[in-house]
Amino acid sequence: MNDVAREAGVSLSTVSYVLSGKRTISEETRLAVQSAIRKLDYSPHSGARALASNRSNVLGLMAPLRADVNVSVIMQFVAAVVTTARTYNQDVLLLTQDDAGGLERVTSQSMVDGLLMMDIEARDPRIPLLAKLRKPAVLIGLPDDPQGLSCVDFDFAGASRTAVRHLVDLNHRSIGFIGSPQASLERHATYADRARKGFTEACEAAGVGSVLRACEASMAALTEALTAVLDDDGAATAVTALVVHNEGLLPLLHEALAGRGLHIPEDISVVVIAPEDVALAAARPWTAVSIPAHDIGRAAVEMVMDRLNSDKPVEVRLIVPTLVQRETSSAR
Repeated sequence: MNDVAREAGVSLSTVSYVLSGKRTISEETRLAVQSAIRKLDYSPHSGARALASNRSNVLGLMAPLRADVNVSVIMQFVAAVVTTARTYNQDVLLLTQDDAGGLERVTSQSMVDGLLMMDIEARDPRIPLLAKLRKPAVLIGLPDDPQGLSCVDFDFAGASRTAVRHLVDLNHRSIGFIGSPQASLERHATYADRARKGFTEACEAAGVGSVLRACEASMAALTEALTAVLDDDGAATAVTALVVHNEGLLPLLHEALAGRGLHIPEDISVVVIAPEDVALAAARPWTAVSIPAHDIGRAAVEMVMDRLNSDKPVEVRLIVPTLVQRETSSAR
């Protein structure tokens, strides 16, 4: 910076203000400093700037790539976080493991200014550590006990209620639910638990029958789940509609139903809970309850930046579900 100041014929503090943008500098002076920087082939050292400002201009995003999650949907959230972070002049460090060691490493070495954590479990073992760290943090998910951390998530229980109300309005009296893989339920991923709970409660409130099955994202598993749901001997009336909360099944669903001689919407109504572009990618789309991945990712970044730049209080924000209606028909 001394070299730049001498070359530009200005003070050291003026060079600092041009680089940091913390004070208004005349256009002539700013151009002179930038010209000197280019001539001397100078570039700011990010590590040194981080030490001086106590900021790295990096946000950490923990997005575990587990076998039971749909990576393409996870990446929609990641893309939303990255694009929003850029509007705040922040880069994003992606952590794809779910171990607490990664959190400790990036915070102890001051690699990130704030943290966002996805794929939250009901009793997530990462949360106690995150709550103790002296970094602003936001959960993309709603655990049983956030331990004082801010949360933003989609209202998955509300999404199931919206889907059931739509199907009840079409006079369906027995509805099947095909959900996340069993592994998601066993580790109590909050999106899986809340979607199932909302579905069960909505069916009970409406007085309609319900059959639920977990399902892996494969044709064999889907065929087995459809057989269990549609041929369930315990149901008072035959299932005539489905709610599907498993993005990995959507490319397979038309074919699997056609294999049973069923077509949407003539023979069966289907409502899927998924990001809108994923849900409506089928040639003959079904009704969808849209998961707004971009809105959730954007809100998470806004919330962590609020806490980074001010003492804004803890908040819990649930994104309201929206029904995107396409082809469904009344039960016969």
